Amino acid sequence: MPKIYDVSLPITPEMVVWPGDPQVTIRQVSALERGDESNVSQIRMSVHIGTHIDAPLHFLRDGKPIGDILLEKLVGKVVVLALPDDVGVISRAVLEKHPHLHLLDEIKKVLFKTRNSSSALAEAIEFDKAYVGLDTSGAQFLSRFDLDLVGVDYLSVAAYHDTDRPHEILLAREVVLLEGLDLAEVPAGIYDLYCLPLKLAGCEGAPARVILVEN
Repeated sequence: MPKIYDVSLPITPEMVVWPGDPQVTIRQVSALERGDESNVSQIRMSVHIGTHIDAPLHFLRDGKPIGDILLEKLVGKVVVLALPDDVGVISRAVLEKHPHLHLLDEIKKVLFKTRNSSSALAEAIEFDKAYVGLDTSGAQFLSRFDLDLVGVDYLSVAAYHDTDRPHEILLAREVVLLEGLDLAEVPAGIYDLYCLPLKLAGCEGAPARVILVEN
Protein backbone atom coordinates (compact mmCIF):
# COMPACT_ATOMS: atom_id res chain seq x y z
CA MET A 1 0.00 0.00 0.00
CA PRO A 2 1.40 3.46 -0.87
CA LYS A 3 2.51 5.63 2.03
CA ILE A 4 0.22 8.49 3.02
CA TYR A 5 1.62 11.68 4.55
CA ASP A 6 -0.70 13.93 6.52
CA VAL A 7 0.93 17.34 5.99
CA SER A 8 -1.70 19.30 7.92
CA LEU A 9 -0.92 21.12 11.15
CA PRO A 10 -3.03 20.25 14.21
CA ILE A 11 -5.27 23.14 15.25
CA THR A 12 -4.72 24.01 18.90
CA PRO A 13 -5.06 27.11 21.12
CA GLU A 14 -1.27 27.14 21.48
CA MET A 15 -0.41 27.17 17.76
CA VAL A 16 1.46 30.01 16.08
CA VAL A 17 -0.72 32.47 14.16
CA TRP A 18 0.07 35.31 11.76
CA PRO A 19 0.85 38.52 13.69
CA GLY A 20 -2.40 40.37 14.38
CA ASP A 21 -4.67 37.40 13.72
CA PRO A 22 -6.81 36.09 16.59
CA GLN A 23 -5.47 33.20 18.59
CA VAL A 24 -7.39 29.94 18.37
CA THR A 25 -9.92 29.36 21.12
CA ILE A 26 -11.73 26.06 21.61
CA ARG A 27 -14.50 25.94 24.21
CA GLN A 28 -16.60 23.02 25.27
CA VAL A 29 -20.21 24.18 25.31
CA SER A 30 -21.72 20.89 26.44
CA ALA A 31 -20.16 17.83 28.06
CA LEU A 32 -21.28 14.34 28.97
CA GLU A 33 -19.48 14.61 32.31
CA ARG A 34 -21.65 17.61 33.20
CA GLY A 35 -24.81 15.68 32.45
CA ASP A 36 -25.37 17.01 28.93
CA GLU A 37 -26.57 14.59 26.25
CA SER A 38 -23.42 14.98 24.11
CA ASN A 39 -20.00 16.58 23.86
CA VAL A 40 -20.03 19.75 21.72
CA SER A 41 -17.13 22.18 21.19
CA GLN A 42 -17.03 25.69 19.79
CA ILE A 43 -14.02 27.05 17.90
CA ARG A 44 -13.01 30.61 17.11
CA MET A 45 -10.13 31.33 14.73
CA SER A 46 -9.00 33.07 11.54
CA VAL A 47 -9.68 31.27 8.27
CA HIS A 48 -5.93 31.60 7.62
CA ILE A 49 -4.97 29.41 10.56
CA GLY A 50 -2.50 26.54 10.33
CA THR A 51 -2.70 24.61 7.07
CA HIS A 52 -4.95 26.67 4.83
CA ILE A 53 -5.43 28.00 1.33
CA ASP A 54 -5.67 31.54 0.02
CA ALA A 55 -8.25 32.27 -2.66
CA PRO A 56 -7.82 35.24 -5.04
CA LEU A 57 -10.24 37.29 -2.93
CA HIS A 58 -7.62 37.40 -0.16
CA PHE A 59 -5.62 40.09 -1.98
CA LEU A 60 -7.74 41.00 -5.02
CA ARG A 61 -10.87 43.11 -4.62
CA ASP A 62 -12.77 41.22 -7.35
CA GLY A 63 -11.02 37.88 -6.84
CA LYS A 64 -12.76 34.54 -6.55
CA PRO A 65 -13.73 33.22 -3.10
CA ILE A 66 -12.98 29.72 -1.83
CA GLY A 67 -16.18 28.19 -3.17
CA ASP A 68 -15.30 29.13 -6.75
CA ILE A 69 -11.93 27.37 -6.84
CA LEU A 70 -11.93 24.41 -9.22
CA LEU A 71 -11.41 21.10 -7.45
CA GLU A 72 -8.97 20.11 -10.20
CA LYS A 73 -6.58 22.69 -8.77
CA LEU A 74 -6.68 21.01 -5.36
CA VAL A 75 -6.25 17.37 -6.35
CA GLY A 76 -3.66 15.72 -8.59
CA LYS A 77 0.05 15.26 -9.19
CA VAL A 78 2.33 17.50 -7.17
CA VAL A 79 6.09 17.83 -6.94
CA VAL A 80 7.81 18.55 -3.63
CA LEU A 81 10.97 20.57 -4.34
CA ALA A 82 13.51 20.68 -1.52
CA LEU A 83 15.65 23.80 -1.14
CA PRO A 84 19.02 23.93 0.66
CA ASP A 85 19.02 25.20 4.25
CA ASP A 86 21.10 28.22 3.26
CA VAL A 87 18.25 29.57 1.10
CA GLY A 88 16.62 32.44 2.98
CA VAL A 89 14.32 33.69 0.21
CA ILE A 90 12.82 31.82 -2.73
CA SER A 91 13.90 34.20 -5.47
CA ARG A 92 14.09 33.83 -9.22
CA ALA A 93 17.83 33.17 -8.94
CA VAL A 94 17.22 30.32 -6.48
CA LEU A 95 14.50 28.78 -8.64
CA GLU A 96 16.50 28.97 -11.86
CA LYS A 97 19.29 26.94 -10.27
CA HIS A 98 17.04 24.14 -8.98
CA PRO A 99 17.94 20.86 -10.74
CA HIS A 100 14.33 19.66 -10.88
CA LEU A 101 12.62 22.88 -11.92
CA HIS A 102 11.89 21.39 -15.35
CA LEU A 103 9.24 19.19 -13.69
CA LEU A 104 7.00 22.26 -13.53
CA ASP A 105 6.63 22.09 -17.31
CA GLU A 106 4.54 18.95 -16.78
CA ILE A 107 3.35 19.01 -13.14
CA LYS A 108 1.26 22.06 -12.33
CA LYS A 109 1.31 21.86 -8.54
CA VAL A 110 4.43 22.46 -6.46
CA LEU A 111 5.29 22.43 -2.76
CA PHE A 112 8.51 23.96 -1.48
CA LYS A 113 10.25 22.21 1.38
CA THR A 114 12.65 24.66 3.02
CA ARG A 115 14.55 25.02 6.26
CA ASN A 116 11.17 26.03 7.73
CA SER A 117 10.39 22.31 7.96
CA SER A 118 13.31 21.67 10.30
CA SER A 119 12.04 24.35 12.71
CA ALA A 120 8.93 22.24 13.50
CA LEU A 121 6.11 24.72 12.89
CA ALA A 122 3.71 22.26 14.54
CA GLU A 123 5.60 22.69 17.83
CA ALA A 124 6.61 26.35 17.57
CA ILE A 125 5.39 28.81 20.19
CA GLU A 126 6.52 32.07 18.56
CA PHE A 127 6.12 33.51 15.06
CA ASP A 128 9.40 33.57 13.13
CA LYS A 129 9.73 36.59 10.82
CA ALA A 130 12.82 35.00 9.24
CA TYR A 131 10.84 32.15 7.66
CA VAL A 132 11.62 31.24 4.04
CA GLY A 133 9.12 32.41 1.43
CA LEU A 134 8.86 33.75 -2.10
CA ASP A 135 9.90 37.26 -2.98
CA THR A 136 8.45 39.23 -5.90
CA SER A 137 11.04 37.95 -8.38
CA GLY A 138 10.31 34.34 -7.41
CA ALA A 139 6.55 34.82 -7.78
CA GLN A 140 6.98 36.48 -11.16
CA PHE A 141 9.18 33.64 -12.33
CA LEU A 142 6.70 30.96 -11.16
CA SER A 143 3.83 32.78 -12.87
CA ARG A 144 5.32 31.73 -16.22
CA PHE A 145 4.59 28.07 -15.59
CA ASP A 146 0.78 28.29 -15.61
CA LEU A 147 0.59 26.54 -12.25
CA ASP A 148 -2.53 25.39 -10.40
CA LEU A 149 -1.09 25.52 -6.90
CA VAL A 150 1.97 26.65 -4.94
CA GLY A 151 2.53 25.46 -1.39
CA VAL A 152 5.00 26.29 1.37
CA ASP A 153 6.00 25.05 4.81
CA TYR A 154 5.19 28.24 6.73
CA LEU A 155 2.14 30.46 7.27
CA SER A 156 2.67 32.57 4.15
CA VAL A 157 3.81 31.76 0.64
CA ALA A 158 5.54 35.14 0.59
CA ALA A 159 8.55 36.27 2.60
CA TYR A 160 7.72 38.49 5.58
CA HIS A 161 9.51 41.51 4.11
CA ASP A 162 7.77 41.13 0.72
CA THR A 163 4.28 39.89 1.51
CA ASP A 164 1.83 41.66 -0.80
CA ARG A 165 3.25 41.46 -4.32
CA PRO A 166 3.97 37.71 -4.43
CA HIS A 167 0.39 37.07 -3.30
CA GLU A 168 -1.04 39.52 -5.84
CA ILE A 169 1.04 38.13 -8.72
CA LEU A 170 0.07 34.50 -8.15
CA LEU A 171 -3.54 35.07 -7.09
CA ALA A 172 -4.12 37.25 -10.18
CA ARG A 173 -3.34 34.12 -12.21
CA GLU A 174 -5.73 32.14 -9.97
CA VAL A 175 -2.91 30.04 -8.52
CA VAL A 176 -4.09 28.42 -5.29
CA LEU A 177 -1.75 29.29 -2.42
CA LEU A 178 -1.40 26.46 0.11
CA GLU A 179 0.23 27.63 3.32
CA GLY A 180 1.17 26.18 6.69
CA LEU A 181 2.27 22.74 5.49
CA ASP A 182 4.13 20.26 7.68
CA LEU A 183 6.67 18.76 5.27
CA ALA A 184 9.20 17.70 7.90
CA GLU A 185 8.87 13.98 7.15
CA VAL A 186 8.22 14.26 3.41
CA PRO A 187 11.10 13.49 1.02
CA ALA A 188 11.40 15.49 -2.19
CA GLY A 189 9.59 13.81 -5.06
CA ILE A 190 6.30 13.40 -6.88
CA TYR A 191 3.05 12.61 -5.03
CA ASP A 192 -0.69 12.63 -5.40
CA LEU A 193 -2.09 15.67 -3.60
CA TYR A 194 -5.47 15.83 -1.90
CA CYS A 195 -6.19 19.29 -0.52
CA LEU A 196 -9.71 19.77 0.83
CA PRO A 197 -10.46 23.22 2.29
CA LEU A 198 -13.64 23.93 4.20
CA LYS A 199 -16.35 25.17 1.85
CA LEU A 200 -16.85 28.57 3.47
CA ALA A 201 -19.28 30.68 1.48
CA GLY A 202 -17.86 34.00 0.26
CA CYS A 203 -14.57 33.64 2.17
CA GLU A 204 -11.08 34.52 0.95
CA GLY A 205 -9.41 31.58 2.67
CA ALA A 206 -10.12 28.35 4.50
CA PRO A 207 -8.38 25.79 6.70
CA ALA A 208 -7.64 22.55 4.83
CA ARG A 209 -6.83 18.92 5.51
CA VAL A 210 -4.01 18.01 3.14
CA ILE A 211 -2.45 14.64 2.40
CA LEU A 212 0.24 13.42 0.01
CA VAL A 213 0.20 9.87 -1.33
CA GLU A 214 3.33 8.23 -2.68
CA ASN A 215 3.20 7.21 -6.32
